[in-house]
Amino acid sequence: KGFGTHSEHMLGDAATSTTAGHTEGHKGDHAAEEEHSSGDIVVHQAIETIEFSLGCISNTASYLRLWALSLAHSQLASVFLEKAILDNITIEGAAGVVLT
Repeated sequence: KGFGTHSEHMLGDAATSTTAGHTEGHKGDHAAEEEHSSGDIVVHQAIETIEFSLGCISNTASYLRLWALSLAHSQLASVFLEKAILDNITIEGAAGVVLT
């Protein structure tokens, strides 16, 4: 059940075709489709807008979680490097003063 084509909305009942001397309305071809009021269309568009907005917020939250995870990983790696490796390295002489 669609809302019809763009030309149907633009032309409305004025879209008619003449065949064998009689005029047949354009909407006669779509008798099975139900008519949608402007209120239905507004509600449908509002729902679509809300879904789109929630999707954007959800995607933003996902990327923020990934950013926070990478930041935490970076900090953990620097603490590990400092505490586990650099604290256990002892270099004598001038090189030890420069490196530590």
